[in-house]
Amino acid sequence: MKNNRAYVYLVGAGPGDPGLLTIKGMECIKKADVLVYDRLVNPSLLNYASKNTQLIYVGKSPERHTLSQEEINSLLVAKASENKIVTRLKGGDPFVFGRGGEEALELVKNKIPFEIVPGITSAIAVPAYAGIPVTHRGLTSNVAFITGNEDPAKEDTDIDWTKISTGIGTLVFLMGMANLPKIVEKLMENGRSPDTPVALIRWGTLPEQVTLTAALKDIVKEAEENKFKNPAIIIVGEVVSLREELKWVEKKPLWGQRILVTRSRDQASIFSKMIQDLGGEPIEFPTIDIIQPDDYTPLDKAIAAIEDFDWIIFTSVNGVQSFYERLLSKKMDFRQLKGVRICAIGPKTKEELEKYGLFVDYVPGEYRAEAIIERMQGEDLKGKKILLPRADIARKILPESLKAMGADVHEVIAYKTVKGNGKVNSVRDLLTDKKITIITFTSSSTVKNFVSMFDKNELPELLEGIKLASIGPITTRTAVELGLSIDIEATEYTLDGLLQAILVS
Repeated sequence: MKNNRAYVYLVGAGPGDPGLLTIKGMECIKKADVLVYDRLVNPSLLNYASKNTQLIYVGKSPERHTLSQEEINSLLVAKASENKIVTRLKGGDPFVFGRGGEEALELVKNKIPFEIVPGITSAIAVPAYAGIPVTHRGLTSNVAFITGNEDPAKEDTDIDWTKISTGIGTLVFLMGMANLPKIVEKLMENGRSPDTPVALIRWGTLPEQVTLTAALKDIVKEAEENKFKNPAIIIVGEVVSLREELKWVEKKPLWGQRILVTRSRDQASIFSKMIQDLGGEPIEFPTIDIIQPDDYTPLDKAIAAIEDFDWIIFTSVNGVQSFYERLLSKKMDFRQLKGVRICAIGPKTKEELEKYGLFVDYVPGEYRAEAIIERMQGEDLKGKKILLPRADIARKILPESLKAMGADVHEVIAYKTVKGNGKVNSVRDLLTDKKITIITFTSSSTVKNFVSMFDKNELPELLEGIKLASIGPITTRTAVELGLSIDIEATEYTLDGLLQAILVS
């Protein structure tokens, strides 16, 4: 019997901040054969999709529809009928003004199995990111979510203005900026106090988030003067008065910053988490990838004779990990290194070694090869065997300098650094729209590969107004040689140092 994969997931993507996607929503994106997504879905969520997933954009805005709702309904049926798993990714929650019910009914009609995966609705999350609780003891115990797209002046309205104007404490209107004057008029006409606090929040939970507050009687004028428009929500109620005390996210030091992370995909998550914790939004764009060397023979020979070495110098976390993995593959462990002195180029490399129970004899005060060389000048290296397990493209200054001191240096390739598979077109769009504020480079290879992934003639315009941040002078030198101008350089050549430099810039 033929395996029937036909299935549709109607998934809420949340209000915009990619961190607010649910775990189940992420799983549905990963398993999709076809991903159908909207305008308000954060593009970074598409990175969870398989490389073989068909991506279909059906973005709708108040001004323009790529596809009508009926066409979207038919598309879901058609793709599922091809025996595929379809994930329909919708901003917010599919059942809160998301028209998910209409899509689900069409699937029922065509006997296609489906599942609803709720999302965090913007009606709650966006006010929360602006410091506004939709309910609060002593102010209101009820809240109403109301479509802002319906014309308040029409006769057959679904909104009972006489009841909601005075009967509900907090009113949240979604996508109602075009109707704001009429909404205000209807509320005051039906008894809402003109002095009621109102908040307008645009691009909520994203770095572009802007919040405007005023009394109900003044909000239209304020919105016009500030050219406020969709996508935005309108919050009416006394809870808005809590904003000044509770606007937590705007106090984070990197709030409003969208930062491009060019590290390898495996390592980017560490840096991304650091950025998120400080309120920024990281965009992962791996310009490098870490792969196995073409030939393990030199490394294997060094490992087989590991006890003969006097020093092992690790110049990266990748070098430690690759060395350890190869050690295990040979049924050996770090006990074989008894008596061998260990040097780590920086604190993260030291931490990685300590994870495996290795004590590090030396970490230079300045985390680069030149500082290791300076330290080793105080050692008698004549005839000493030194192992350097590192990348294929590592700088030659370290082994050459050690050899000049009389050391017997065995430089072996523990891993290769190749160009990454970052989505160039997506990043180009973000750069063109000036939605990236800072680009970070954590090695010379990230700079070289970043530049090679774009047309050199387009880079000056793409990078205009965007700050470039470097982890240290070697990376900066590479950037300058390639025609880039570095605005921020870390004084401590670590991720913590790079973030600190960004914070004080």
